[in-house]
Amino acid sequence: IKKLSNKLRLPYIKNHYLEAINEAMDNQFIYEQFLLLVLTKETESRNQNGINRRIKAAKFPYLKYLFDLKYDALPLEVSNKVRELQSLAFINYGKNIIVVGNPGVGKTHISIGLGIKACMEGKNVLYITVPNLITELKESMTLNQLTAYKKKFINYDLVILDELGYITFDKQGSELLFNLLSMRNEMKSIIITTNLTFNRWQEIFNDPTLTAAMVDRLTHKAYVTNIKGESYRLKETKDWLNS
Repeated sequence: IKKLSNKLRLPYIKNHYLEAINEAMDNQFIYEQFLLLVLTKETESRNQNGINRRIKAAKFPYLKYLFDLKYDALPLEVSNKVRELQSLAFINYGKNIIVVGNPGVGKTHISIGLGIKACMEGKNVLYITVPNLITELKESMTLNQLTAYKKKFINYDLVILDELGYITFDKQGSELLFNLLSMRNEMKSIIITTNLTFNRWQEIFNDPTLTAAMVDRLTHKAYVTNIKGESYRLKETKDWLNS
């Protein structure tokens, strides 16, 4: 059984067939029920392994799930929008999400939560901070691998770009980012988190024309969510100090 399961690439049956036999005997399963049991367990195991692989490949810095989100701490409009986005319909239509807000209000939690949900639904996801993306783009260009990098980037079902606005870019970095994001525009979805409102994006790119084009393309038919409020982390620190 182990040899044949290994040859047929059925790891659950290979490692757990004795458990399945005992369960079937305890419940007095007929042959059809036993066969259904082992095939169901194998399918569930394979699906979970696929989810785990996609989550690992996404390179999330940590795991944040939507069910852990403090919806009652968010503005009602924002919490309703997050619940709506959980359907992941925005990915099917190639729409973007831009989450604006001060540090600590839940932007990254929301983006990672949606990313993990997408992984669970069979989507290929990439998480990366914008500064790290600029660095990787420059490195790939130096190594003459920029075309391959762009091709891989475009093939993701969802790309999460975190921390736009924390550092400024030089002309080369801004142009590389603009070109890369333009290739996904209205085809594949992007989630961007930023601490800056759109009228301040010029502070990042240092080019009014490029900034205007970037905002125009990313926001066209996009879901824009502005989270206002105090930092969760700051509030928790204050509560801890006062306890």
